[in-house]
Amino acid sequence: LARAAPQLQALLLSGNRLRALPGGLLPPAGAPALPGGPFPLLSLLEAADNEVAELGADIAALPALKSLDVANNQLRELPAALADCPRLKEANFRGNQLKDKRLEKMVNGCQMKAILEYLRAGGRGKGKAESAREEARKKKREKQQKKDGEDGEQDELEEASKLLVKVLHVSENPAPLVVKASPGVKDIRPFIVCCVLKGVNLKPGNALKRFLSMQTKLHEDICEKRTAATIATHDLQLIKGPLMYDVQPPDELKIMPLGRKEIKAKDLLRQLQLEAEEQRKQKKRQNVSGLHKYLQLLDGKDNYPCLVDAEGVVISFPPITNSEKTKIRKDTRDLFLEVTSDTSLQICKDVMDTLILKIAELNRFTLENKEDSGSDNESDALCGPVNLNPSQNVQPMNFPLVVEQVRVVDTDGNLKVLYPSKTDLNTVSSLLTVIR
Repeated sequence: LARAAPQLQALLLSGNRLRALPGGLLPPAGAPALPGGPFPLLSLLEAADNEVAELGADIAALPALKSLDVANNQLRELPAALADCPRLKEANFRGNQLKDKRLEKMVNGCQMKAILEYLRAGGRGKGKAESAREEARKKKREKQQKKDGEDGEQDELEEASKLLVKVLHVSENPAPLVVKASPGVKDIRPFIVCCVLKGVNLKPGNALKRFLSMQTKLHEDICEKRTAATIATHDLQLIKGPLMYDVQPPDELKIMPLGRKEIKAKDLLRQLQLEAEEQRKQKKRQNVSGLHKYLQLLDGKDNYPCLVDAEGVVISFPPITNSEKTKIRKDTRDLFLEVTSDTSLQICKDVMDTLILKIAELNRFTLENKEDSGSDNESDALCGPVNLNPSQNVQPMNFPLVVEQVRVVDTDGNLKVLYPSKTDLNTVSSLLTVIR
């Protein structure tokens, strides 16, 4: 594995019946050493819910290991060599019957730093030989830390400045939202990824304008002018689930587009085409703006994709528009996010990763820059006066947004995609700290 995947960064082995670890992870005795160890970049190792009875001392040969999960195994001891992992910051040892009862209490309640210090000191009942080995290890660590130098300090600064996002698993959610995908979308626009994002603050100042501007910019950049993917954002409180991702003929699909009256899709496209022609004449140029740019994306399609709520109302018509019914407003706190594509599922996930990151950045900006409520055109008369008590008006700076997992299933209930899964949000992990 080390030869086949030398750049491996995350290895997820949980929920199997593995009896030994690292086992084949690290090279057998006598094997040629690889530069920087067998996996110089491996930072995440998850092996919970197995039957591992021993964690080898050569775990310290993983120089980049930051997160280790070996919960619910059959470990009796933890090797002191864990303290030699230069970057190890979090580990889960719960659910193991450790011989050292003090250590067992520590893994259930103490911070990682305290556990490593305990292991570094050799635990209870260790003699002089262990102290000598510890002294050697200490010198090795100091040498490594000196070598890292400014890089290590930079890592800590970056870690501290990261934005927090907490993931709520479907099993922890009393009423998770589900999206059913009909067979008809397969030939029209087959890929969809959804999630719920809670804790957004759009009330102050120009926060809503920045949010809408960010979405437009993503459509131009990462979504490649909506040809690769299309984003839709909705007010969660205005959605009735479960949702159906479906297709409908142009003369049957009805939607109330943003800022317009209810209209059939066929008539909406004709209206937009007439507007585009008028726009070209007035400006005397070929390029058009707004929704008119995306009309050609539906050329030649007999059916159009749509997201329909439990009341039969179309809330999204990708890649053209959302519905006025679920429009984001200044008092919106909880969002339903949707990304669709006719290209690939991975593009949907990459766009969703970036969208969550951008919303988290905007949320932090809003908290750091205290603006008066209602200073833009979207002010809501129901907002009332600005609360002048900062303790009630501003969230803590590290208050995490909560991302709730949403399942997309077929009409028989079989899972098609779950977002965010354990492997999602990795593309933005340098800027986000994800609490799972």
